Amino acid sequence: MLYKFGEYKKSELLTGHLNMGDTNPLGERIDVTSLYLTRNGKPFIPVMGEYHFARDKKENWHDELRKMKAGGITIIATYLFWIYHEEAEGEFDFTGDRDIRAFVDECENAGLYVMIRIGPWSHGECRNGGFPDWLLEKPYPLRDNNPEYLKKTYIWYSKIYEQLIGAFYRDGGNIIGIQFENELTHGAQHLAKLKEMALDIGFSAPIYTATGWNSASGARIPVDEIMPVFGAYPEAPWENTTERLPLSAHYVFNGERNDSAIGADVIGHDDDGWQLPYERYPFATCELGGGIQVTHRRRPYIRPMDIYALSLVKLGSGNNLPGYYMYHGGTNKTGRFSTLNETRATGYPNDYTVLSYDFQAPLSEYGEARGHYGMLNMLHMFLADFGEILAPMEYVPSKTPASPEDKDALRYAMRTDGKSGFVFVNNYQRLLKLPAKKNVSFEIPGVSFPGISVESGVSFFMPFNMDLSGELLEYASAQPLCRAENTYFFTAIDGVAPEYKFADGELFGPEAGINSAFTKNGVKIITLTADEARFTRKLSNRVYIGIGCNIYEDCGAIVSAENGPFEYLTWNGEEFEKTSVRFKYQEAELTISDCGAPFEPEYADELQIEGKRRLTWKKISVSNANGFIEIPFEYDAAQIYADGRLAADNFYIGVPWRVPAGLLHGRECYLVMSELKNDFYREI
Repeated sequence: MLYKFGEYKKSELLTGHLNMGDTNPLGERIDVTSLYLTRNGKPFIPVMGEYHFARDKKENWHDELRKMKAGGITIIATYLFWIYHEEAEGEFDFTGDRDIRAFVDECENAGLYVMIRIGPWSHGECRNGGFPDWLLEKPYPLRDNNPEYLKKTYIWYSKIYEQLIGAFYRDGGNIIGIQFENELTHGAQHLAKLKEMALDIGFSAPIYTATGWNSASGARIPVDEIMPVFGAYPEAPWENTTERLPLSAHYVFNGERNDSAIGADVIGHDDDGWQLPYERYPFATCELGGGIQVTHRRRPYIRPMDIYALSLVKLGSGNNLPGYYMYHGGTNKTGRFSTLNETRATGYPNDYTVLSYDFQAPLSEYGEARGHYGMLNMLHMFLADFGEILAPMEYVPSKTPASPEDKDALRYAMRTDGKSGFVFVNNYQRLLKLPAKKNVSFEIPGVSFPGISVESGVSFFMPFNMDLSGELLEYASAQPLCRAENTYFFTAIDGVAPEYKFADGELFGPEAGINSAFTKNGVKIITLTADEARFTRKLSNRVYIGIGCNIYEDCGAIVSAENGPFEYLTWNGEEFEKTSVRFKYQEAELTISDCGAPFEPEYADELQIEGKRRLTWKKISVSNANGFIEIPFEYDAAQIYADGRLAADNFYIGVPWRVPAGLLHGRECYLVMSELKNDFYREI
C-alpha cells in the first residue's frame, strides 16, 4: 500500500525575538529561535535528562553523570526542593548530598550542561511540592505576587545564587538554563516577577523556561520572556482510579505539544480566549516520561518500548529538545520533622513510597541500566551527529491519521526541509498489540522507497536525500545511528532488509552486523543489528560496542555499568577491535530466613495503606557487596531495615524487587512485607 503525506509548509523562522540567549567568555553563544536552539549560530538538538542530586548520594554523582553522558544526555536537569534545604525556617543546608555547587561542578567535569529548576514550588512528588511545612503555615497566599511570599522567595533564590556564583554560562560555567516554578498554569505575572527577581539577584542563562501545559490553550506565560516546555507520559500516577486508563495518544504522531492530562490534580482550564503563541517557540520538552513512578493505587509496569516509541513519536512530531523525567531514579531523604514524599496526607491524590523515587527510569535509583537506556541512546547518538540537519526540518503529518485505538492504520509522519528528510514510523501502542503491516511504501516526490513490512511492535525512522560526506543517499531502509568521520553507522530495522540507494542509482543490500561495511566513493557504511546498536556508544568521538553490556567512559578508561568482567569492541577506522576486561568477581548471594518481628517498623503507616494488613518478617543477609539481589516475594508494600533504620522500600508491581547488595552488606537486615490484596491497578 502506498502511504502519502500532507503538504509541507515552511514556517517563518523568528530570531532575536525572545529575551534569551547569552555568550560565554570564550565567545561561544547559545540562542533560541522559533524552531530550534542554536550554538554558535548553528542549529543543535540537546538531550536533557532529569537527575535529582539530593535524591542520590554525593559519592555516586561522579559515576552516574558519566553513565548519563554515555547514554547521550547533554543537559542535566535537576530540581532544588526548598524543603530539602530549609526544612526549619532560617536554617539553610547546602552540604553533603544537598550540595548543589558540588553537583554542578561534577556535571562540568563530566562535560555536561545544567538546567536548574529553582521553583519555588517544584512538585516532583516531593512533600508539599517542595515547600517547607513552615511556609504553608504562613498567613498569606503562596505561588503569587503577594509581597510577603515574594520576600521569602527572594531569600530562597539568593541562597541558591550564593552557592552558584561563577557557575553560570555567562561566567564561563555550565548552567545554561533556569526553570521557574512548575505547572503554574495561570501565572504569567508571577512568572515574570520570578524571572525579574532572579535577574536582580544575579542569575543568568541563555534559556529561561516554564512548563507550558494546561488546557488546550496552554499555560499563561510572559510571552517572549520564558520558553514553554512540555511533556508526555506513558501512564498517569496522579489518577486515583484503580481502573485501566484509556489508551495513550502519545503513540500517534501529531503536532500538538500540550498534554493537558499531565498534573491534572493541580491544573485548571482557560475559557477566556487565551492561546499560547506556539509559533514563537521551538517544540521543547522537559517531561518526556523516562518511566513512571509507582503509587499505591496505580502500579504500571514500564517496558523499554513504552519509552522508546514515545520518544521517537515526539521526535517525529517536531520535538527539538527531548527532555526526560526521570532519566535517573532517586531515593528520597527523610526529614527532621516528617518524611519528604508526597502522600494523601499532604493532599496528593495517591500515596508514594517513603524512600523510593525509582520512576522505572532508564537508570534506576541505584544506577542500574534498564533496556530503554540503550534504546534511547540510539536516538541520542543520531541527534548528536545529525541534529544540525534535523532541527530545521518540520513535521508533516500523514494523509491517513490514526487514533490510539486504531490497530490497522499505519502510524507515520515525516520531517523535512522540502528537499531531504526522515520518515518516522511507529507500530507500537502501549497495552495494545498492533498487527504487522505488509507491502508498505511511501510517496515522496523524486524518491522511490522500496516496499517494506512493518512488524508488530517496531518504531523506526528512515532517511531520504541524505548527504553522506558528498554522496547523496536517495533512501535507506535502515535507521541512521552516528558517524565517525567518513564512516556512517546505521541500525537494521526488525523485519526490514537493509537497502541503500544512492542518487546515481547504485544499490547496496548488506547483511546487518559488525562486518557489514561497504564503501561508496570513500564513504563507508556499516549496518549494525538492533542488538548491537543498543549497546553502541560514542565516547570521546570514538565508536564502541559493549558486548552485552552498557559501557561508559571514566577518566579515559572504558568501564561497564554492569558488575563483573566485560568485553567491548572499538572501531579503529577500518575494523572493530575486541577488548576483554578480566578480574576476579563473585556475585553476592542472598540468604533469607523466617523470623518474628524484631522491632516496630519505623514507618509502619506505609505497610498499612488502605486498611490493616498482615505483616511478614524475614531476616536477610548477603555474602558480599557485589551486584544486585532480588526479593522474590509478592506483597503490597515491602521495607528493608538495615541496623534498625529504613534503607529501602517498594510497592509490588509484579516483578522481583532488585536491591544493591552493597546496601545490605555488613549490616543487620530485616525485610518486612505487608499482605497483598486486590485493591490497586496492576498490569502484570
